[in-house]
Amino acid sequence: MMDFFGPEEGHYALALACVLALFQGIAPFLKRQGRPSFFSPLTPGFAWAHALALLLAFMCLMLAALRDDFSVQNIAENSALAKPLFYKITGIWGNHEGSILLWIVLLGLCSACVSFIHTRHQNTLSRLKRHALGVLGLISAGFDLFCLLTSNPFARLFPMPADGMGMNPLLQDPGLAVHPPLLYAGYVGFVVPFAFAIAALIDGQLTRLWATLVRPWVLVAWALLTCGIALGSWWSYYVLGWGGYWFWDPVENASLIPWLSGTALLHSILVVEKRQSLRIWTALLALATFSFSLSGTFLVRSGILNSVHSFANDPTRGVFILTLLALVVGGALTLFAWRAPSLHDESSFTPLSRESALVLNTLFLCTLCAVVLTGTLYPPFIQLLLGHTLSVGKPFFDSTTIPLTIPLLIAMGIGPALPWLHGSLRTTCKRLYPAFLCTCAACIPAFVFLPDRMAALCAVLAVWVIYSSVLALFHQLRVATHPFRPSRKIWGMTLAHIGVGVAILGLCGMSAAHHTIVASRLGEHQSLDGLDWQLVSVTDHPGPNYDARVAELRVSRHGHPIAQLHPALRVFSHPHQTISQVAIRSFLTGDLYAVLGSTEHEGQETRYILRLHHNPLAPWIWLGGLIMAGGGLMACPFGRKRTQGTPS
Repeated sequence: MMDFFGPEEGHYALALACVLALFQGIAPFLKRQGRPSFFSPLTPGFAWAHALALLLAFMCLMLAALRDDFSVQNIAENSALAKPLFYKITGIWGNHEGSILLWIVLLGLCSACVSFIHTRHQNTLSRLKRHALGVLGLISAGFDLFCLLTSNPFARLFPMPADGMGMNPLLQDPGLAVHPPLLYAGYVGFVVPFAFAIAALIDGQLTRLWATLVRPWVLVAWALLTCGIALGSWWSYYVLGWGGYWFWDPVENASLIPWLSGTALLHSILVVEKRQSLRIWTALLALATFSFSLSGTFLVRSGILNSVHSFANDPTRGVFILTLLALVVGGALTLFAWRAPSLHDESSFTPLSRESALVLNTLFLCTLCAVVLTGTLYPPFIQLLLGHTLSVGKPFFDSTTIPLTIPLLIAMGIGPALPWLHGSLRTTCKRLYPAFLCTCAACIPAFVFLPDRMAALCAVLAVWVIYSSVLALFHQLRVATHPFRPSRKIWGMTLAHIGVGVAILGLCGMSAAHHTIVASRLGEHQSLDGLDWQLVSVTDHPGPNYDARVAELRVSRHGHPIAQLHPALRVFSHPHQTISQVAIRSFLTGDLYAVLGSTEHEGQETRYILRLHHNPLAPWIWLGGLIMAGGGLMACPFGRKRTQGTPS
C-alpha cells in the first residue's frame, strides 16, 4: 500500500493543492446580487483540502527519502545510502526544494487552523474569517506555483545513480534539524495577522474584535520565531566552531528583521485591544512583518545576498519570488493607502501612561528594524547600482544598534510600572525606587568585570529590566481579584521581559570572553583565564558515516578538576569533508569551549592545534531566548471563552 505513495503521486498532490488554493482564494470574493455566492461557505473546506493535499505531497517526498529513491533529483543530490535514518528525514528541508515544500505545508496548516475558528452568531467575525481565508488562499496559490514551476521537489533524474551525493555534514546535526521548521513556522505564522489585516481593511473593521482575534496568532508566531532564531544562534555557536553566536550574516539579519517588527506589532496590538488606538499603525506593522518574511525569502533564495546560508543562485527563482513579493506587498500597501485615511483612533492617552510606553518601545523597535534592514540591503544595492563591493559587518551593527537598545531597555523597565490611560509621576517613581537601587548596586560588578563600557551599561540596564518586571508582577499580585492569579498577559509580559534581560546579560558576558589557539603535545598544559587545560589523549573512533579523531582535555583550577572535554575532528567520506565537533561544558557562570584542529608533525613529535575558549555567561543567551518564547506562549489566551467577539 505504501508503494502507492511515490514521487508521481506527490507531484499530483502538489498540483491539486495549487488548484484548491486558487479556489480558496477566489471563493470568498465571489458575489451574487451583492451577497456571498454559493461557493463562499465552502472556503473552509477548500482550506482543509488544500492542507491535506500538501501533507500528502510532503509524505511522498519523505517516503522517497526513506526508500533511497535516487531517481528523484532532490534525493540524489542531498542523500546517500550511508546517511543515518534520522537525517534522511530531517534532510528533506535541508535543501531549497524541500524547504519550500515545508514552507507551503506550514502555510496550508495555518489556513486550516484559521478555518477552524468558531464563528457562530458572529457575522463580523465570519466575514473577516472568509476574507482572511481568501487572502491566505491566494498567497498559498502563488507559493504552490513557485514550488511547481521553479523548485519542484519531485523532479526526476535519469539515469538513476546507484548512490546519492550525500548531505552537507554541517547540516547533520539535531539542532539544525529542528531550527528550520521552527523558523519557518514563525515566518509563516505572521501570514495570519497579515491576512486578517487585509480582511479588516477590506471591510473597514479594524476594531477591538480584530485585535483580540489576531493577538494569539502574533504571540505564537513571535514565540516560534524567537525559538528558531535562538536555536540557529546556538547551532552557529556549537557546530561552526568559531566560538561566536551571531555573525551579523545577511541571512541571520533576514530573520532578525521580521522579529523586530513582530515585537513592535506585539506591543502595538495591545493598545488597540485595550484602548482602540494605534489601529492604523498596528495594521501597517501586521502588513510589514509578513512582508519582511517574504523579503527575506526572496533575498535568500535569489542568491542576491552573499552568505554561507544562501541556498542557490538561480535568477529564475529570484524573478518569480520578486514578482510574488511585488504582488503581495504592493497590493497590501495599495489597499492600506486607500483605507487608512478613513480610519481614526477612538481614544487618546496622556504621555505618562502605559500606552505611551508601548508606543515608545514600538518606535525604538521599528528604528532598530530600519537600521538592520539598511545595513543588510545597502551592500547588494550599491553593488547593483555602482558595481562597488562593500562589506557591512559587526562594527557597523554594534555601533548603530547598541545606542538604540539602551533607551529601549530604559523604557522597558518603566512601562510595566505605568497604569493605562493616565499615570502619576510620584506613584511611578515610588514603584520603581527599589528597582533603581538594585540597578545602581549592579553598576559596581558590571563595570569591574566587563572591559567594554557599553557592554557594562547594557548589563546594568538588563538588571533594571528584570527587577522592574518582577516588581510590576508583585504589584499585580497585590491588586489581583484572586490572590496569585493575575492574567496570563501579565505573566507572559513579565517572563518575556525577564528573558530579554537574561539574554542581554549573556551577550554582555560574552564581551569578556577569552580565547587562544595553541599547538599542544600530549600531556602538555595550557593556561587560559586562570584555568589549566591539559591534552590527555587523542584517539580514533569510527562513526556511522564518518571517521572521527577525538581528543580528551582535562580542565582544572588550582589543581582541582572542573571538566573533561572531548572535541573531535570528523572526516566524512560521502561527501568528502572534514568538520570539527566542538566540545562544550556549560556552567551557570559560563562555558568551557574547545575545538580540535589539524595536526602538525615536527620530526618524531606530533602537535595538535587546539582552539580554547572561556565564555562567561554564554548559556544565558539561549536561556533568555527560551524564557522569552515561554512568555509569549503563556500570554496566549488559550482555552478562554469569548462571547460575541468580546475581547479577552
